[in-house]
Amino acid sequence: MATETNKACLLYGPGDARFEEIPIPSLENNPRDVLVRIAYTGVCGSDVHFWAHGGINEMVRPGHPVTLGHEASGVVASVGSAVTKVRVGDRVAIEPGYPCRHCSFCLAGKYNLCPDMTFAAVPGPGDVVHGTLATFFRLPGDFCYKLPDHIGLDEGVMLEPLAVAVHGLRLAKLKPGQDVLVLGAGPVGLLSAAAAREFGAGRIIAVDLNEDRLTFAAGELGISIYKFDTAKSVEENAEDLAAQHNLPEGVDVVVEATGVVSCIQTGIALARRGGSYVQVGLGKKIVDFPMVVMSEKELTVRGSFRYGFGDFTLASSLASRDKIPLRSFISNIFPFRQAPDAWEAARRGQGIKVLIQVDGSQN
Repeated sequence: MATETNKACLLYGPGDARFEEIPIPSLENNPRDVLVRIAYTGVCGSDVHFWAHGGINEMVRPGHPVTLGHEASGVVASVGSAVTKVRVGDRVAIEPGYPCRHCSFCLAGKYNLCPDMTFAAVPGPGDVVHGTLATFFRLPGDFCYKLPDHIGLDEGVMLEPLAVAVHGLRLAKLKPGQDVLVLGAGPVGLLSAAAAREFGAGRIIAVDLNEDRLTFAAGELGISIYKFDTAKSVEENAEDLAAQHNLPEGVDVVVEATGVVSCIQTGIALARRGGSYVQVGLGKKIVDFPMVVMSEKELTVRGSFRYGFGDFTLASSLASRDKIPLRSFISNIFPFRQAPDAWEAARRGQGIKVLIQVDGSQN
């Protein structure tokens, strides 16, 4: 590694990205960690928000830029002395956040709720945690997932959003034969719909404004669709959708993957009495929520945050058995130096999943 450099795309503030070299993370004193040479990094909605606004909960601070990216794949470049799960040369997808392993949440198997979680691309009030839009990224070896030979490194990026989808469905306790409504046909929404089919769902309906994404849902995934009409009220859209798809009692499971208030309200309106509603999408911190309807229907309402124990493993299993057409989700791949163009493409809603090729030598 002595002659290697770690090229990174650093965000200094809204609309201010610069390409620089940062130190290569060291494995010294980190015997359970590995160093991954990143091949591809996916563009997530959070990346777009950082690019446009400089952060979400924590903002990029002056003089303390952060490397974006958390959906990633690559090749193991070096390993610590205590690593046994992977070895140098393995092609892997990475789980970009790792917990303390010692708190009550970690010990209860809910490590995604760990208050001391180290997650990629977080500016924070303390030390900056750099993301995966760099040549090298360090993480614990047990948070790497080996890719089968028939899964490309570009497809491997999709394991992270697929794990988000899997986590939401597991929280919903989806049972075989149940009808599922997915609000939002972005990557996580579409992956939720695709995964719901593998969970044994009956009818699956995707809702969105974007006709191209709805066409993808119907054509590539073979699920039912409904285009939300902004000229109509939430109640009118709910009534139209229920009528079109013959759902007089609503759906058993609602997966909300937008965070948009009108979609949240539509999901509650269409949930069957006694059904489940899972909030996967993030939006405003405080929204106008139909509390009375939720109570009268006695709905089970769950928040969903990233992914927990077993979610990446299940996502990896679905991918390895070709249960979900990961490659068809990839719409555009931008070169490393065009990362801002990739964020802008995602911001405009072009395609399904936008990737950035960090290291062109990896394939």
